Amino acid sequence: MFSKEESAQLRKEFWTSFGKSFPRKWLLYNTKIKGFAFKFQADRKKASVCLDIEHPEEIHNELLYDQMLSLKVLLETEIPEVIFDATFELEESKKIIHRIYVPFEGKFSVHNKNTWRDCFEFYVETMPKFELFFYEYEDFIRQSVS
Repeated sequence: MFSKEESAQLRKEFWTSFGKSFPRKWLLYNTKIKGFAFKFQADRKKASVCLDIEHPEEIHNELLYDQMLSLKVLLETEIPEVIFDATFELEESKKIIHRIYVPFEGKFSVHNKNTWRDCFEFYVETMPKFELFFYEYEDFIRQSVS
């Protein structure tokens, strides 16, 4: 078991290692759509590449998620393992958001450095697919909140 400090240090080291091993400017929060962001997720048991929809106005949340649902078949063509979850609960805050994500299927723990490399490669393989999809359908997605 790790202390809180040790766990925080490992998480910091994980993200620093990822950034140094694969230096690249990712889209992430720069979608220019409020409450619509791509994220890398990693914790003690799992990792994933996510698109989180958490606009402060509920109507915009629903419109953005509906827009993505209308593109679901197209996204599944590009990323067959993608999961749409309309009621994803964030572990730390217990907040419910819309999350569209691809889970890392390999063995992973942010506390186990031996699992990091495979996760990093998963991130580098998966996030560009999400980004390309966004760029291709950005105007359509934006229509829901403009």
